[in-house]
Amino acid sequence: MKSLNTMKFFPFFLLLYLLSTATSAAPSPEQKEAKEKGIELYNQYKAISAVTYLKLAAEGGDDEAMYYLGEAIRKNNRYMNAEAQKAYEDSAALGNIYSMIRLGQATDDLCIAMNNCPQGKKAAKEWMDLAKKSASLEAGRGNAESMYLMYEISGDDKWLEKSAQNGFSLAQFRLATKYQEGGGFFLLPANRLDAVELWMKASAEGGYPPGMMGLAAVSIEKKDLESFRLWNEKAAASGYVEGVFGYGSYLGEDPSNYGFKLDLVKSYALLSLLYELDGGGHVRRNVEDVLPEIAKRMSPEQIKEAKKFSEAWKSSHPPLSFFPDKL
Repeated sequence: MKSLNTMKFFPFFLLLYLLSTATSAAPSPEQKEAKEKGIELYNQYKAISAVTYLKLAAEGGDDEAMYYLGEAIRKNNRYMNAEAQKAYEDSAALGNIYSMIRLGQATDDLCIAMNNCPQGKKAAKEWMDLAKKSASLEAGRGNAESMYLMYEISGDDKWLEKSAQNGFSLAQFRLATKYQEGGGFFLLPANRLDAVELWMKASAEGGYPPGMMGLAAVSIEKKDLESFRLWNEKAAASGYVEGVFGYGSYLGEDPSNYGFKLDLVKSYALLSLLYELDGGGHVRRNVEDVLPEIAKRMSPEQIKEAKKFSEAWKSSHPPLSFFPDKL
């Protein structure tokens, strides 16, 4: 009887054990913070600086941090080395479809060719098949991002359209861009322009900063300066580098070609923020062409005010980002 009681309560104690194990394995606050910082640096094209933070975050078992770690290492080395591949494999083992796709795109290494790989090692085709199976399953459940990944895997525009129709803002931006570049079939040029605006607007309203700048560009073509100013400012407020540079530059123009009200203090403040982007993107070069000319028209008091404004903006807005594609 005693043995039966023990068996009866065993699942309860097992559950407690599993819960305590899961809790202890959860990422620490430090690791969560490291993930945010690592991805921030990666999105600023500072992949070398991002690695240390992403390694710490990956140690907490975060599959997305592992994926970005693989990306940072791969880009730093310009190819997928063993360290990057391990990061992707660890991430893929936790179900990360982005990592599966990246592994599926890799060239198979020598052990595959020699048929002497360690047991359990997958070939690139196996990873891609697994990515397709996983993305297809999630897409079938209505996941719009997985629909987009099915587009990336298959190249079938129908998946891009489905993803856009289901609200994935990156897919909406990509679909609008595809139409801009001549993709799709439209009876009339006006119909094409309407479709571009429709999907660019959906992307912008969905919070995707490149979509905001895309809609601003569409507004210029329509000579809708009010809409252009609105979406340029929203893109800047999101931290999008292109938006910050454009908005900051336009505020320093006198007269303004696009109807922005002259504000040298804000112009200087926003443009000076971009000096921290000493990685890729070549944005510092553009700032160095524009900012000195604006500074010449400012008093020392205005420059001091601009520096205070810059710090306040930085503390109250998202970090600067080029918003590179995740895949």
